[in-house]
Amino acid sequence: MSQPHEEAAMNATEARTELFSLVKRAEKDGLTTLIHKHRERVLLAPLDRLPAARKADAFPSHALSVAQKDLGELITLAAQGQPQVLRRSRTPVAVLLPVDTTSGAPSSDTTARAGAALAGGAVNSPHDQDSDSAPRRLATLGDAISAALASGPTGGPTFGLPGLDAATGGLQSGRLTLVAAAPNVGGSLLGLAAARQTALVDNQRVLYAASGPNQADIMRRIISAETGGDYPRLKQGHLTTHEQQVARELVQAPLLIDDGSELTAEAIAETAPYVQDLALVVVDRLQATHNARLPLSGDRLPDASQVLAGLARTLHVPVLAIVDSADPTLLGLLDADVILTLAPTEDPSKVQVTVAERDFGAIGSAYLRPDLLHARFLDAGTAPAVRTPGEEPARSLGSAVDRELAEAALPYTSGVLQGLPASVTHVLAALRTALANGDQEALDELGPSLAEATAVPLQLSNTAEARRLAAALNAYNTAVSADTTGQPAAPSPVGSGNTSDDADDEATGDDEDGLVPGDEEDEHEGAVFPALKILKDAVSRSKMHPIPVIRTEEREDGPWPLISEDMDGEPRWVHPDVTSTRVAHTRDNGKRVRRDQLDVPASFGDGVLCLIDRNGSFPSACSAVPLAPNKLLHTGPLDAFDKTQAGIYLIDIPEWDYPAMPHPLGRLTDRPDDQGRVWVTTPHIKQLERLHRDGHLTTPVTIHDSWTGKANESLFKPFYTAAREARTQLIQAGGEPYKNYKTRLSIALRLLWPKRPSQRSPFWRPDWRMSMVAEASVRHWLNAFKAVQEGHTLVALRNVDAAIFWTPDETPPGTYRLGTGFGQVKAKFIRPGEFIPEGDD
Repeated sequence: MSQPHEEAAMNATEARTELFSLVKRAEKDGLTTLIHKHRERVLLAPLDRLPAARKADAFPSHALSVAQKDLGELITLAAQGQPQVLRRSRTPVAVLLPVDTTSGAPSSDTTARAGAALAGGAVNSPHDQDSDSAPRRLATLGDAISAALASGPTGGPTFGLPGLDAATGGLQSGRLTLVAAAPNVGGSLLGLAAARQTALVDNQRVLYAASGPNQADIMRRIISAETGGDYPRLKQGHLTTHEQQVARELVQAPLLIDDGSELTAEAIAETAPYVQDLALVVVDRLQATHNARLPLSGDRLPDASQVLAGLARTLHVPVLAIVDSADPTLLGLLDADVILTLAPTEDPSKVQVTVAERDFGAIGSAYLRPDLLHARFLDAGTAPAVRTPGEEPARSLGSAVDRELAEAALPYTSGVLQGLPASVTHVLAALRTALANGDQEALDELGPSLAEATAVPLQLSNTAEARRLAAALNAYNTAVSADTTGQPAAPSPVGSGNTSDDADDEATGDDEDGLVPGDEEDEHEGAVFPALKILKDAVSRSKMHPIPVIRTEEREDGPWPLISEDMDGEPRWVHPDVTSTRVAHTRDNGKRVRRDQLDVPASFGDGVLCLIDRNGSFPSACSAVPLAPNKLLHTGPLDAFDKTQAGIYLIDIPEWDYPAMPHPLGRLTDRPDDQGRVWVTTPHIKQLERLHRDGHLTTPVTIHDSWTGKANESLFKPFYTAAREARTQLIQAGGEPYKNYKTRLSIALRLLWPKRPSQRSPFWRPDWRMSMVAEASVRHWLNAFKAVQEGHTLVALRNVDAAIFWTPDETPPGTYRLGTGFGQVKAKFIRPGEFIPEGDD
């Protein structure tokens, strides 16, 4: 093939970076590019050079995103005489063609030789001086300086948060920026803040690629943030007149949302070039945990980040991606130019954002104030990384031991090296930031955390960097020990001591509820979470005029003696092929408890036990508990369940023919009456009706007797909303505030039905209490059933929050949502034969 006139020439690495723009030049302008890789040379040419390439399946074809990743291999194939067609979606747009090896081509050697431009300009290799090929362009340092001075301050997109914008300098074109935050810290809201500022304030076009939220979620969050309206209310579809007006005004905003299924980085990279005047790409989000339904998750993230980084450089726009993890190991695998790490502070009203660049590590930080009720962050100040000439240098802050530790940790806190626990990395990064910013208060606050981090031996590799860090950690620990000799021991760090969760290990009989005199009193003014007061207010505000207390003289007859703790329907189930053993275990605090040990048969295949721990099952159930706020009336046998009524029902225990799942009535089936019947609450009736409707139960529910009243599902809804919002804030703080929150939450719900007659309470409604617990049990069972229906193997199901699955690939079932919010779950993995550890929450 003869050598054509080339409009440009570059090596394979450059061509990979510029591939999308090179294809566009070929497609729109008919320009050809010469690409060389070692001795292999090919042409990236318009389809007019090979018309047959337009025919389907005439030659091998590749989507542009795939071609960018595999460009080196495609160059080799094309150089061997096999044309490679490049397509956008299914449409051919360009072709890679072989070039005669004897033809001239620009050299990648830019060393100054004969004919080289010594002060900038074009450079050809010596034997290409007479070639018509386009030479490479070199810029002098003076050219670069002039361009920088002419451009002035960066004018790219910002977050609209002055403190954070000062710390980051805005979002830079051509760079991939990651927002790294654990779930529920608010990482997605930073992406939304940048999108709102760019599209709604600066009137520039934004592509919002939503792999987590859908377009309705994004719309509600924007309206909530712009108007200050409560996001939970907006999620229910209730908009005020003002909010509706704002929504109408936003119709023409230059914000494009892609929340389609199978959203991949390659799909984003293919779509973005078609968005005219694109100013910002937001990817919300990259999910650390693998999910088969989400391409932007799990071990596919490193490749996805490379595609997004290439997109930023190719289109010369900033790409902002949110990743739901702050794990340094994961972040080190992602191809980010800048990483913004969000971390809670001791002040629950603030989060700290640490700004780190690939080549420099931490360069600054800022504080934000979460306003999660309105789906936004508010500015809370900045810690400038650059100091004015008159200020004392930051290096004078702290001791020499402090500064050496910060310097020794730099390779790890910058992400260049991995191997430290995430908690230690965050503490060391915060130390460096405090020293750089001259923040004595922050340095003082870091003392206990640094002491804890340096006191624990770390497994480090045998490298110079690791040895230096080990020595610095040891020196710091020695200095702390010397300073505290004779002083009282420091308080135990959050999470290391006993919490109220220890009570879960104590067997509590049906006649015990853990309440003590005084629990019935309202919380003091300024309490972290006045749960009882909120619950009482929720009931008193109901328009149905609930009866919170059944009089003492009425409790010995009617429906009340029929109600028992067994009506919770909690499962106590282990797969029939699995062996369960109770083994003794001694905690770190010396307390002896008993734990479960599960042995699975060989027929289950290779795998591990996946432990699912559901968060806040009881308060989560309060979001919609079907119950009767007023008295229960005797309604006797019923031909069919009436959805407008709620109460207790006497039914036959239905047959259940699914050995891979426990009976939907749980432990209720263990205590039938002489006729094989049991009393159940409304949640279980609704569950059985649904299972029959879906064909999982062969016979409909027969109701032999009933006590019912007019149904209501929102009686506890205000309590649920307040508990969820408080958890979102307090779980970040941890420690005593979160512990007190959980304690008061538990006490308030137990007071619905105090067991001891001597226990005072503003409530006495056994039906309310057992309906709430049954609702939690039903939700727990249904989530497990969905997972089994999708092919997962359930090993055990217990209480209202614990499930164990057998997973060959250490991946939790996709039917569960991982996170720290109500109804979400935590997942752990252990080997068969090991004992089941206690829950975290």
